Amino acid sequence: MTIQTLDTFLLEDIQSPDHPSDFVIREGYDILILRLPELQHKEVKVVSYAFVIEGSECFLYNRETESLEKLGSLVEMNRLLDEKIETLIKDIKQYHFEIEQLEETLYEGHLSQDFMQRWLTYKKDVSLVHRLMFHAALSFELFITHHKREQTSTFDELAYADLHEHMVRIRELAKAAMDKLDNLYDFYRAKVDEKMNKNVYYLTLLSGIFLPLTLLTGFFGMNTGGLPLTDDPMGTWKVVGISFILEILFFLPFILQNMKKIKRYHR
Repeated sequence: MTIQTLDTFLLEDIQSPDHPSDFVIREGYDILILRLPELQHKEVKVVSYAFVIEGSECFLYNRETESLEKLGSLVEMNRLLDEKIETLIKDIKQYHFEIEQLEETLYEGHLSQDFMQRWLTYKKDVSLVHRLMFHAALSFELFITHHKREQTSTFDELAYADLHEHMVRIRELAKAAMDKLDNLYDFYRAKVDEKMNKNVYYLTLLSGIFLPLTLLTGFFGMNTGGLPLTDDPMGTWKVVGISFILEILFFLPFILQNMKKIKRYHR
């Protein structure tokens, strides 16, 4: 099997690293394209593997030399994919561990400054893993169904079924991580909103303290005649008394409301 013997349109699909996972049947050979996620330098990269199966022989497309390299039988193909999938399972479990650590930190009340940056990174990575493994598992299932029907001599049905189960497991682990991240985001937004409401509440109280004072200052600061208490030697103290009365009237509803809450709590 050489690259020149392949269909022109299929060759373009094989050569394209962005072609989605797919399984194509042609007369005399089959093509399996798998785009799999790989963790490289703590970043998820997409790596495309293109296999050409001719009878009981398997070939892997080498992107550097742009040629087909003979792997051997389907057993070697299973061994190569099994190694990649096992590594990916370990990587997705590591993501779950890091997300759980982020969850514990958040539930303990520590809102770290880099929470959203870490959340976005995890969300982007696990979403990519889920999307890639969804298409890869479907294409691989078509590949297994075809070779079960053809009863290829070197096709180990149990080994490939186990490999497909691992692909589905990775997909489900990625979906579980996405759901956990969504719950974390909702909890984080609730904590941030609670903190924001407290800040607004304190600002409202602070504004309320100075509202009566601002009113009196503006009133007695007018440059008009006939202002009350201007000729009274005790005028300043009377204005201060009026300020205290206004402050009490302003805070009276808050005091009564808090008293009702305290009584309800004791009950």
